[in-house]
Amino acid sequence: MEPFTRAELLITVIGRLLEGCRHVIVGAASPIPGAGALLARARSQGALHVNVLGSRRHNAFTNGGVETFDLAAQGRVDAFFLGGGQIDGEANINLVGAGGYPASEVRWPGSFGSAYLYFLVPRVILFREEHTRRVFVPKVDFISAPGTSPPNVYRPGGPWKLVTGLGVFAFDRARKRFAIESVHPGHTVEEVLDNTGFPLDVPERLPPTPAPDDATLALLRGRIREEIAETYPRFAAQLAA
Repeated sequence: MEPFTRAELLITVIGRLLEGCRHVIVGAASPIPGAGALLARARSQGALHVNVLGSRRHNAFTNGGVETFDLAAQGRVDAFFLGGGQIDGEANINLVGAGGYPASEVRWPGSFGSAYLYFLVPRVILFREEHTRRVFVPKVDFISAPGTSPPNVYRPGGPWKLVTGLGVFAFDRARKRFAIESVHPGHTVEEVLDNTGFPLDVPERLPPTPAPDDATLALLRGRIREEIAETYPRFAAQLAA
């Protein structure tokens, strides 16, 4: 098996998670999720429809935000990606800032439509490449979008998986907890726990995250690299040739 980069591993992970979806939308500033969605589309032989916001070639929308929200409300978006400057153990995300709100010491771009989409899209994949206690905190300083809601709140959507630079995690909405699903090659469970500010469920048998095979790497370094370069040329240039 050929050597691979962390970006290639994460793209492969996301591509697998999107198998079986019909429609995936990828938001702005998301090169790895975008490449993962394009990989899933390539493998689906046209069964998966992908909209990469910010792209002209891989985006059929003419007004991305409005159309994204409309389709989500109609139940026509299967998966979406969200991140956060902070994420806590109940899958609450903070996109506003760190420190005492409203006089936050550090400010981020803002919540935009995160809460709306978090409530409506059934498979929300949280993605954050950095996995440290600075990001994965015991409790977020500001809730841009809550991970769970009371039983009487209509909510068909919510957090499904979390993908980071250290591993893949599944979220149990009923228990409001993350469980480690796999740890990436070269990392350990102890490293994951040491870098997470909240408890994680650890199964007795914990497999490593499957590495991309040679056929996947060839696809990433060829077709997917060329496709994602239209929106993220710098990122594409960093992928192995």
